[in-house]
Amino acid sequence: MQTVTSADGTVIAYDRAGEGPSLIVSVGALCTRRTFVPPNDLLRHFTVITFDRRGRGDSGDTPPYAPEREYEDLAAVASAAGSGPPFVFGHSSGAAIALRAAAAGLPVAGIVAYEAPFGNEDRPQPDVDPAEHITALLSSGRRREAVIFWMSEIARVPREMVTLMERAGRLADLEPLTPTLRYDLAVTGGGVPVAELAKITVPVLVLGGANSPAWFQRTVAEQAAAIPGARLRMLGKFDHNAPPDVIAPILTDFFRPAS
Repeated sequence: MQTVTSADGTVIAYDRAGEGPSLIVSVGALCTRRTFVPPNDLLRHFTVITFDRRGRGDSGDTPPYAPEREYEDLAAVASAAGSGPPFVFGHSSGAAIALRAAAAGLPVAGIVAYEAPFGNEDRPQPDVDPAEHITALLSSGRRREAVIFWMSEIARVPREMVTLMERAGRLADLEPLTPTLRYDLAVTGGGVPVAELAKITVPVLVLGGANSPAWFQRTVAEQAAAIPGARLRMLGKFDHNAPPDVIAPILTDFFRPAS
């Protein structure tokens, strides 16, 4: 593990492995730097850097939170990576961070963004305000309920799968990450930020799952349309989560011509 200090003094933990140009992985909700395990084929082409977003794993969390702090965190990791602007792969809210950071001026060599969950009117909505409800659950110490709420009402994981995860003890591992769920909501709120995305000038590949809900397929199409020159690719047989061994060759094919 290595660390770097972000602009507001927050310590950000990261790991690096492999050889070649830097490729930073920005993960989504309820994930840490250990969630994405880079396959050996990827490590042969890139120096892969996985990091704990603020409030997760070994990273700090300096209040008050704002999405811009996460752009600064990504910039700090990119600076620590050295060797010029990095490539970035972002998944879910991590993809939203990568896109919005680039739009705000972060120098990157290219981005692959897998289903940044910018909402639209087709997205199913819970009966309560998600941020307020999660805040209430956390303030009363009900972290397990916060995980279940997120899984069931935001991620729309089938109830039987959530039950199986709970019985297997997997939800307990996610409880320490629940304070950051509000960060994921903040960085993806307000729909597709078309005006922001139009400022991106680097190559971008937007990924979507062919088996994802219709609202996801719509939002990735709108994101690709908003980014000048962006490409859209839908992954057959997958939804919001495709494993690293599926993602790795896509990253290699997209980034290597520019490296």
